[in-house]
Amino acid sequence: MKVILHIGAHRTGTTSFQAYIRRDSDFMRTRRIGFWGPLRTRKGLFAGIQPGVGGGHRSARRARGRVLLQLNKAERNGIKTLLVSDENMLGTMRRNMRSRSLYGDVGERMARYATAFDGHIDTVVMSVRALNHYWSSATSYCVARGHTILEPDQLLRVAFGPRSWRDVIADVACAVPGAKIVIVPFERTAGRPDAMFQGVTGLHGPRNAAETWLNRSPTASELRNVLADRGDNPGLISGLASRWAPFDPAATAAMREAYMDDIHWLTAGADGLATLTEDLGHRGAAQTLPHGPLTRGQGHDDQERRMAEPG
Repeated sequence: MKVILHIGAHRTGTTSFQAYIRRDSDFMRTRRIGFWGPLRTRKGLFAGIQPGVGGGHRSARRARGRVLLQLNKAERNGIKTLLVSDENMLGTMRRNMRSRSLYGDVGERMARYATAFDGHIDTVVMSVRALNHYWSSATSYCVARGHTILEPDQLLRVAFGPRSWRDVIADVACAVPGAKIVIVPFERTAGRPDAMFQGVTGLHGPRNAAETWLNRSPTASELRNVLADRGDNPGLISGLASRWAPFDPAATAAMREAYMDDIHWLTAGADGLATLTEDLGHRGAAQTLPHGPLTRGQGHDDQERRMAEPG
């Protein structure tokens, strides 16, 4: 049985993909494709894999036992390919905001998942997004959930930080050395979970009737209302655009340049560590990223509000 981990770094793409999978269960069943999403992984299956309150080696061993038991059960039921999709495997936006860095502990986290799956991971599919849009989304997400707005110098630390997707990808590749690492840019699958399905499995799934954008980040107006409701100054959310842009033009340009460097590195072969997806339905041509989706908002998984690990 082939095991594929999907570790998208953005909520709207990951949540839309998971909903697409659940909606087309008949398609999955006839092709003997199984699926573990957050509704399963966050109800005890993955408990103990990552260290936490009361966790330790004993909890990790129990988690490994649960995972292997369920893998064996899926294989006995005739599953040929198992998709496991949960963005919290990669880490959380809140942790990134606290550290002002991009998934700094992803190597340790993914190594623990590799141990829990006992070498059964064949492929890791990772979604990446333009850094300026990722960090703007992360900032909006955290502010909407009670975090204070970063000071200007803290925003600069984020924007000009040394870590980019290249570092994250390298850490994942080192943590799961036996797996193939596949990178799917958000801009090529934005609003199109069928394209993400193709990027993850290599198969053409049922077509979307329309673009799917689930759990997008709050608008600037909605964020101002959130601040006003909790007694903070709504004027801290500036601008009239629908999406809040907390970074100044210089910081935004720096993050865009860093992302394009990452894409060029991936296009050149990523030092043999990862493979960049190419044609996913011609949303963008060849190696040039389309401009339209870059202006779209970032969504968030509503399941995280209920079941996500502490970030």
